[in-house]
Amino acid sequence: MDAVAACPNALTGVRVLDLSQFEAGPSCTEALALLGAEVVKIENPKGGEAGRTAFSDPFYFMAYNAGKKSVAVNLKSLAGQALVKKMAKVADVFVENFAPGAIGRLGLGYEALSRQNPRLIYAEIKGFGDGSPYEKSLAFDMIAQAAGGVMSITGEREGRPLKPGPTLGDTGTGMLMAFSIASALFARERTGKGRRLSLAMQDAMLNYTRTAYIYQARTGRAAPRNGVNSLGGANAPSGIYPSKGGGPNDYLYINTSRANPDHWPRLLRVIGREDLIGDPRYDSAEARIERIAEVDEIVSNWTREHGKEEAMALIGEAGVPAGAIFDCLELANEPSFERRGIMQVMEYGGQKMKRPSWPVRFDGLPPRIAPAPSLGADNAEVLANWLGLGAGEIEALGKEGAL
Repeated sequence: MDAVAACPNALTGVRVLDLSQFEAGPSCTEALALLGAEVVKIENPKGGEAGRTAFSDPFYFMAYNAGKKSVAVNLKSLAGQALVKKMAKVADVFVENFAPGAIGRLGLGYEALSRQNPRLIYAEIKGFGDGSPYEKSLAFDMIAQAAGGVMSITGEREGRPLKPGPTLGDTGTGMLMAFSIASALFARERTGKGRRLSLAMQDAMLNYTRTAYIYQARTGRAAPRNGVNSLGGANAPSGIYPSKGGGPNDYLYINTSRANPDHWPRLLRVIGREDLIGDPRYDSAEARIERIAEVDEIVSNWTREHGKEEAMALIGEAGVPAGAIFDCLELANEPSFERRGIMQVMEYGGQKMKRPSWPVRFDGLPPRIAPAPSLGADNAEVLANWLGLGAGEIEALGKEGAL
């Protein structure tokens, strides 16, 4: 693994105080950790952040907390709150996704922390934005996808709305915040001043569904669900076709573009239907749309006789966009991902988990995934390095109920 992974050191020296939980905040701070920042999770001494205990196994926590450190602080004690304020004074970034109003009640709101550290990048993630009629409401990933318009454009045209599999509401929000934090750190190098960054999960979903607003602008109507096709309109052939095997994911997505009329004759050559090249029934995009069912059957007759990987390779080599429907087990077992460092194995508490790394390669290498932290494992190291506390002072904090 060492040969195909390395720390990019892009954010080396950046201290991140992470008071987030579950996924939206932790996915943001995990990205910062993978890029070299020192991310310290502040966790409840009784069980840690909620993501540790939400499930009976550690895999959820492992997926969103790689490479972080853990300091277990009792935020219900005045001594614990004072300790976190001291840490915020020497931090570069503060990230929280508490329920609305909770962080202020702890005395850790933006105004309090920015007064003592004007260089602090203060990042807050909420379900709904300030000024929203729902600003006091709680949200999880699926709530953000529902209220942010994602589900309204997902599913079959005549069917009910569906939730996409990826956690756009959580990790999607976290990625927007991570990029914004990095940008604010860059700006701070010029100005010397910190920033307050606020992101609502609902607002993030509007950003991810911009294509729907193109449809709305063109038609004056809400964008519909369009099954496996894009919202940009019908095209043929374009969609999911069955492949040999009969398994739940033995399918292939093929897309011929309106922008490239050569895709159709190229595909016909692959599937052995050169006789249809130039046939006026199918020669233009408009003609094929009028005969979508016929076109789909022509393509399906060929794909049913080929495995999805073989079909993807043959069609792709001909210069037509095609993708096999791979499931997560197939992807985890694909050796090229591990050879390239895109899939890596994390160990935590005796458990091993193969999981995706950060996909951007820095000078040819992706970041190495470090283990998620054990609860409170880094109390002494972090408090010594960040605040200069000695063993006796740390022991006294424990007696005060702060740790």
